[in-house]
Amino acid sequence: MTLFPCDGTFLDRLAADLPQGTLRSTEPRFLEEPRGRWQGQAGAVACPRSVQEVAVILATANHAGVAVVPYGGGTGLVGGQVASGGVVPLVLSLERMNSIRSIHRSENVVIAEAGAILTDVHKAAEDIGRLFPLSLASEGSAQVGGLLATNAGGVNVLRYGNARDLVLGLEVVMPDGRIWNGLKRLRKDNTGYDLRNLMIGSEGTLGVITAASLRLFARPARQGAAFMVVPDPEAALSLLAMAQARLAEGISAFELIGGMGLDFLARTMPQVRQPFATPPEWMVLIDLGLPDGIDPAAALEDLFADALEAGLVSDGVIAQNMGQRAEFWNLRESIPEANRHIGAVSSHDISLPLSAVPEFIDRAGPALAGIDTYRVNCFGHLGDGNLHYNVFPADGHTRADHEHQRDRIKACVHDLVHAMGGSVSAEHGIGRLKTGDLEKYGDPVKLAAMRAIKQALDPKGIMNPGAVLAHTEMQGE
Repeated sequence: MTLFPCDGTFLDRLAADLPQGTLRSTEPRFLEEPRGRWQGQAGAVACPRSVQEVAVILATANHAGVAVVPYGGGTGLVGGQVASGGVVPLVLSLERMNSIRSIHRSENVVIAEAGAILTDVHKAAEDIGRLFPLSLASEGSAQVGGLLATNAGGVNVLRYGNARDLVLGLEVVMPDGRIWNGLKRLRKDNTGYDLRNLMIGSEGTLGVITAASLRLFARPARQGAAFMVVPDPEAALSLLAMAQARLAEGISAFELIGGMGLDFLARTMPQVRQPFATPPEWMVLIDLGLPDGIDPAAALEDLFADALEAGLVSDGVIAQNMGQRAEFWNLRESIPEANRHIGAVSSHDISLPLSAVPEFIDRAGPALAGIDTYRVNCFGHLGDGNLHYNVFPADGHTRADHEHQRDRIKACVHDLVHAMGGSVSAEHGIGRLKTGDLEKYGDPVKLAAMRAIKQALDPKGIMNPGAVLAHTEMQGE
């Protein structure tokens, strides 16, 4: 289906059916993404205040064959929120649909609109003594709609699951403007195909999420954290198994941190306090959330003592209060910012079977050395097998010196991940960055089913064309 540009004629038609001020001139922030690899384009930005206005926008765009690019907090790292090629689209921002519609304390449910900032959802849960566990570095600007559209992960997946595991129901506007009123608060609902989970992770290519029923949890009565130095990732996995055997669901997060990340922090963000005078080659951050009556510091001390005896750790620092715990997490959450200061040649959000993680790390470095000399910062959510395997230029060189090698680097890493039964997109999504990877590594039956679903729900191809499934006929080319 041929798409048409978002031009003055279309905007005049759309403006006639919307409240004044809904359509805005395009601001630079809607055309940028955090890694600076794409510069977007847009004929205008629509900022609706209600689901009914979203319905009008999509119905009009669908009738006119105008592409629509949904935009959340703009924190996505795979280019799903910017259209740099093809016909000029309309950007749809949900930032004014940002209310907490209702809270159901006895059900442990909060209903939030798509434009609500993640920290606002955290605050709404905290106000009633509950926890919304989705947590990531961009939570001060990431919006609910974008987080669900990309099935965001974060640091607490080990205990609470990905974003899709935290959703009971959705309100979605379909590409033709019809509203799916699926905003239920049910734990069980076996009434046919699971449209909720189809929309979650679809990256705005099948419809626009406008609100969600989100699961809340009891807040842990006691929390604690520790850094523990491990000799290698294999020992880190053994430490995880030991911790789970002792503390089970009490482990909220288990993060692997490499020495290169600590070096980057020391170079670019020296104000971030580091726990060890000499940065170790590998360490883990363990975070606990325990019921009343169990002392997290004591539990971590016991774990460290047994792990030391087993040869799994050589040093450690246990947070003595919540302030120190916050400092520990500040270090972990500052690593991506330090990476940006250094400038990666190629960044990889990958996942592997847990037992394969050490072997991957052992094999990936030598494989990259066959291309050139690089620095690698490997860190991530070891508890769920998700690594951020980022490749940087050697000292004295810049990203520009290696830009011509970027595709080879990515292929080297992703080929190995695929061969070892992993995924080349663990928590960031496909966006526009990884459409080629999806074609290369995706199961052909799955890809055929995805295309059939896209054709059935969005036959004119107006929803975020070029994202996830790269069909050139849907980009006006």
